[in-house]
Parts: sequence; structure tokens; C-alpha cells
Amino acid sequence: MPAETPSLASLYRQTVLEHGRQPHNLRPMSHPDHLASADNPLCGDRITLYLQEREGILSDVSFEGRGCAISLASASMLTDIVCGLSPGEARRLAASVVETLGSGKGGLPGELAALGEVHAYPARIRCATLAWKTLDAALDGAGRPAGTA
Repeated sequence: MPAETPSLASLYRQTVLEHGRQPHNLRPMSHPDHLASADNPLCGDRITLYLQEREGILSDVSFEGRGCAISLASASMLTDIVCGLSPGEARRLAASVVETLGSGKGGLPGELAALGEVHAYPARIRCATLAWKTLDAALDGAGRPAGTA
């Protein structure tokens, strides 16, 4: 009997769990060029995002945070994918992620596709978009709180 192939939904859940348990780039940054914090009071998520920009490129991206697996996984994936992008490219990606997660229409690139299932759980959309909204706030002005998501 052949081994059962895991479903795509199962693989996506595994990706979220891995990033949630062992988030990438979970560390403060001593001298960020851009910084913002935000929280989601509905479930207690809190994210502080740090960005370092060199020659028009986000050269280092990290975060500190606490919250649910979806919130931490989303922030972890964000730090991986936006490092190396220009601020404009990062903004466009953030807008696309927030729109896609909110509408459930369209797809997300790479590992971000794992977050696509949250559309089926409206209360979790805020968890998944918190870091992306914080990114936009960080690029708007260093140190400015993003408020609540």
C-alpha cells in the first residue's frame, strides 16, 4: 500500500506551525532605520518590527513579538521575504498580502501561501495581517506606533 501523500492544507498548516514555534529573525535591532509596533487586542498579539535600509534596500529585518502561532508565523515569513527588497517593493507586497488575506481572492507567493487559509477564519485575519500592517507603518516613519490592526 503506497504511503499517503499529505494534503496541501496539511503542508500549509505545518509551515505555519514551524514558523510559529521557531520564528526567523526574532530579535531586537539596536539601530534600526525604521521601527513600528502594533497590537491586536482581540487575541493579545504584539509585534515590533525593525528595518535597516542600505542603499535603498531593506538589508536587515527583524521583529520582537508575542502572540498566536499565526501572528508569529506571519511576522517570521515577512522578515524572510522582505529582506532584500526596496521599501517600495515591500510596501506593494504588504498591500497585496493584506488584500489577499482579507478578500480570500488570489494567491500569495512561496511560503506566504500557507497563510491563505486564514480567510476562512475571519477572526484570524487580523493575526495574519498584523506584521504586514506594522511594516507599512514602519516605512511611514521610524518609531511611530502602528496602533491596533
